[in-house]
Amino acid sequence: MRNPAADSDTLKVVCGDCGQRARFARRRLEDEPRCPSCKHPLFSGVPVLLNQNNLDRHLRFDDLPLLVDFWAPWCGPCKSFAPVLGEVASELRRTLRVGKVDTDASPALGTRFGIRSIPTIVLFEAGGEIARRSGALPKSALLAWLGEHGLGPRAA
Repeated sequence: MRNPAADSDTLKVVCGDCGQRARFARRRLEDEPRCPSCKHPLFSGVPVLLNQNNLDRHLRFDDLPLLVDFWAPWCGPCKSFAPVLGEVASELRRTLRVGKVDTDASPALGTRFGIRSIPTIVLFEAGGEIARRSGALPKSALLAWLGEHGLGPRAA
């Protein structure tokens, strides 16, 4: 399922720092656009911290697909998976938004999305879930999984 907005000349994104919605011409994507409100880069290449207050905003108003990592601070596999997600967030920053939900801090989100084990990654596009996978993955497996859904290094 591809987002029809991906074919538009305009790209809408939510700032990972302040939550402000931004819109700019897709041709400016390589110019490293900044948030009109807080002036931080819109594509920082680091996972966005998501919670009860901001997850829906990203799901509704961001044209980029969103990969959400549901994790907990005490989880060993979650800790080992974090650097992999960081690398993928950086490499695919212009084509994929990566977010992290601490299920201890936001248990209602874990319940809402039916998270039964952590880490679990859920891929959303156009606000809807398109895929999920549980367990920590090596980077190559994560990129292959994203590639199965039309997202990966070639799309970047």
